[in-house]
Parts: sequence; structure tokens; C-alpha cells
Amino acid sequence: MNLPNKLTVLRIFMIPIFILVLVLPFDWGNWVVGETTLPITHLVAAIIFAVASITDWLDGKIARDQGLVTNFGKFADPLADKMLVMTAFILLVELDKAPGWIVAIIVCRELAVTGLRLLLVEGGEVMAAAWPGKIKTATQMVAIILLFINNIPFNLIGVPVDQILLYICLVATIYSGVDYFAKNTAVFKDSM
Repeated sequence: MNLPNKLTVLRIFMIPIFILVLVLPFDWGNWVVGETTLPITHLVAAIIFAVASITDWLDGKIARDQGLVTNFGKFADPLADKMLVMTAFILLVELDKAPGWIVAIIVCRELAVTGLRLLLVEGGEVMAAAWPGKIKTATQMVAIILLFINNIPFNLIGVPVDQILLYICLVATIYSGVDYFAKNTAVFKDSM
């Protein structure tokens, strides 16, 4: 197994650790910044999520730069990304840090685009990530981290960057989903 694939597998194994940190009754105390109190478990979860997100960027860069793209990587990398992001968003809803309706739209889009990718692969095509999808991913990653850490340090200046990024992510999610389907309508021609 090459390095990019090992990083992808590492990201998948980080997901249950991320979940356990948030759902097991750990009490590591709180971190207080200004007037904001943050459970240490939320900080640890944010760090785990950030490290996992960095492996997402790193495995793709290494695979492309060193010509290590594999079928396993083409399958497992986007799957690991979706699993990580959907897990984080669902836990944010449980913690009352993100509205369920936004997360429902994001999860539905992720599942729909994954289905589209499968149809395209079946037809011998690969759907590369486009800029709207990359913006969606970047805003998702940063919004998730800020939501877990109660918008620190931006809460000190009263700017809800976590919420702003969440809504930018929502718009980018919808736009990129529509964009992917609009550019790939041919895959549905024989079934309509």
C-alpha cells in the first residue's frame, strides 16, 4: 500500500476515535477563552478533525505529484472524506452547534454526488473535483473546526465566522451539486 492510500486509511481510522472523544462521558475539564467556555473534548475533536482534514489534502497531493493514483485511492479517498464530514456534521447537530436542516442538505448533496460519480465510473468516466466543490470542501472543513471550538478566536471580536462559513458552505454545497449534475446530464439520457 502506497503512502497516499495509507493516509486515506489513517483518516478512516480517525473517524471512530473522533466519535468516541465526543460521545463517551470524558470530563477533561473546560478551556476558557475570554467569556467562552469550551469543553476540552470539543477541542480534542476539532484537532482530530483538523489532522484528518490535512491528510485529505496531503494524500491527494502526494498521489498526483508522485504518480501514485490507484483505483483504491479513487474509491477510498472520497469515501473517507464523506464519512469524516458527514460524521462531524451529524455530531454538530447532536451538540446543537449546527442546524439540522443545513446538515440534511449537505448530506443529501454528498450522497447524490457520490451516486453520480458511481454512474460515471460505470460508464468509464471520472468526475474530477471542480472549483465549486473545492470551495465547498474548504469552507466545510474550516466551519466544522470553528463550530467545534465555539468560534474561538473570532468570538472575541464578535464576528460569527463559524456561522458565516457554514452558510457559505451551504451555498457552495448547493451550487456545486447543481453544477456537477448539469455538467453530467448525459449519464441519465438512456434512463429517461
